[in-house]
Amino acid sequence: MSVDSLRPDDTGQAGEGTAQFELLQELLWAYGPGGQEDAVRDICRRELSPLVDEAWVDPAGNVVGLLRGAAGEGGPPIRVMAHMDELSMLVKRIFPDGSLHLTHLGTMYPGNFGLGPVAVLGDQEMLRGVLTLGSEHTTAESPRIFATKPDQGGKALDWSDVYVFTGRTPEQLRDAGVRPGTRVCIDASKRGLVAFGDFVGCYFLDDRAAIVVLLETARELHSGRRPDSDVYFVFTTNEEVGGVGGSYASRTLPGELTLGVEVGPTEEEYGTTVAGGPIVVYSDAECVYDKPIADRLMDIGARLGLDPQPAVVGAFEADPSHAKATGLTAQAGLLCLPTLSTHGYEVIARQAIPSVTEMLTEFLRQPR
Repeated sequence: MSVDSLRPDDTGQAGEGTAQFELLQELLWAYGPGGQEDAVRDICRRELSPLVDEAWVDPAGNVVGLLRGAAGEGGPPIRVMAHMDELSMLVKRIFPDGSLHLTHLGTMYPGNFGLGPVAVLGDQEMLRGVLTLGSEHTTAESPRIFATKPDQGGKALDWSDVYVFTGRTPEQLRDAGVRPGTRVCIDASKRGLVAFGDFVGCYFLDDRAAIVVLLETARELHSGRRPDSDVYFVFTTNEEVGGVGGSYASRTLPGELTLGVEVGPTEEEYGTTVAGGPIVVYSDAECVYDKPIADRLMDIGARLGLDPQPAVVGAFEADPSHAKATGLTAQAGLLCLPTLSTHGYEVIARQAIPSVTEMLTEFLRQPR
């Protein structure tokens, strides 16, 4: 696959582009909060089904596709995963004026995505509102706002400081099916890919870019030389809140290896850069990955001329590390797209998706 296969236009906004790019944008516009990944799941199943021998949704809500190996006596099946859920918010309580008090679903803070429009996913109706702190033109008589001013209280902005203005009464919210537990997502108007130089940026490339990698890998294996072993492509639920879907799939699907595809942080402390090659993770906050698996990924990346980046990362966890840490998989590996500002406005190089796809495809064909 050419590194030019994912090529937004150079006008600054992502436009027509290739099929892969258009798919990525469709995924980014789809809301997928943890436990309510329906819109993303529909896209994944639609795209995956023609590329595998069987496809289904398991009891955990994961989309699973089985691509049978070419060899009758191949090695153990491999489970390869990318998650469908995104960072989002939950309604904690509703104020008498119809405003919503929130808490987070996944590790994030108001500053990760900024104040602005949000989508409130009511059971009967999707509403739009505005995540707001209130007016900056206030004094100490407005202590909640005053305390967060850098030149006054200097308090970091947190969920207790912000709220969603809905413009609706509590009765109207009830009729729309909005209550505590309702998911609130960053509005689609803030989720358009932007191209600049050799990079593209958007919220929620975690883990929509990795979903595109899995689908493109399935396409390559389906149309070209198949792997010797069976491969289970798994698009998981609830990764951001404990790796629930990936752990379930690791326990219930055949195989010994769970291999994840994720965004990977690019920071000086890890020796990784967003302009570098695919990141191979040797350890994260949850587990130490299997060295033979990581070494094999590094060897493949080097042989393909992709300049892979080995990394030991902290404050990070993923589906395979959750499964390994809880004894649900015998082996685990993690391959990442180098990503700037993970869990914020994320940036990847234009070549990141094709490079990781090429590396993953080769690994699945020859994992040992």
